[in-house]
Amino acid sequence: MTPIVAVLAGCAADPSAQSGAPKMTGPLIASSVTMVAAWTFPKDPLTDTTLDNSRLSEEIKRGFRLFTDTPAEAPRLAPGGMSCTNCHMNAGQREKSMPLVAVPGMFPEYNRRSGRLFSLGDRITDCFLRSENATSSDLTPEELPTPTSPEVLAISAYLTWLSQGSPMGTQPTWRGQNTIPAAQLLPVDKLDLAKGEVIYADRCVTCHGEDGQGVQIGDKTAGPLWGPRSWNDGAGAARVYTLAGMIRYSMPYLDPGNITDEDAQHVAAFINSKPRPAFPWKDRDYRVEKLPPDAVYYGQR
Repeated sequence: MTPIVAVLAGCAADPSAQSGAPKMTGPLIASSVTMVAAWTFPKDPLTDTTLDNSRLSEEIKRGFRLFTDTPAEAPRLAPGGMSCTNCHMNAGQREKSMPLVAVPGMFPEYNRRSGRLFSLGDRITDCFLRSENATSSDLTPEELPTPTSPEVLAISAYLTWLSQGSPMGTQPTWRGQNTIPAAQLLPVDKLDLAKGEVIYADRCVTCHGEDGQGVQIGDKTAGPLWGPRSWNDGAGAARVYTLAGMIRYSMPYLDPGNITDEDAQHVAAFINSKPRPAFPWKDRDYRVEKLPPDAVYYGQR
């Protein structure tokens, strides 16, 4: 198994190596396309000639660069090895890899973890704090990202541009498709870490390495799956079922989707049994809604 979602995409080859354009499903790269196309973008503001040199156009382009190479573009907010496109593959434009086309039109929406309405800026901020682990940097509380941070606004501009022409308030049909069907979910206490480790050794180490830190392939490196450079324990990927859905539909590298619901859950449980940075405010999560059973880093409440 190669890059776990684009933690996952970091391992992909240059798109120039493929012949022809990738198969599409509507505005999205089809989930069946191999990770050879992981750095192909159906809409790319850096090459879109309709964008000019206005301030808005420049912010859209900056948002795209932040999205696709977050540690390099915002090192203080992404001190590890995680980029937005590690989870939202092909810069948010891949089927069943948490695509973001048309999703901005759904905000504000209720966030179960926080128990309140979230704006698009709130959601991006949360990703910086959790998935990109900004809380482990040397930033003071006043320097941590907020919905008005320049980086958050730039990514908001990119995602809004990406969704031009989409209806407001209408759930995109492609949203939420990267989940394991409820009937196929195994109880967390029945997931086999040893079996997950065997699956990982067989299908993941080629790109992620035995230590989970990622292997250099060409000019890309697969993202870190655990340890200090990975997502922290308050991130969405720190939930077993969430991570399993990401694995199930985006992996393995050359044959995405060729892993069973059960095996995806075992390997996700193995990965999320590993140490990772601690999100400092987990005690503020799930104070309104019930703690999900797969939120394994939260302990008993």
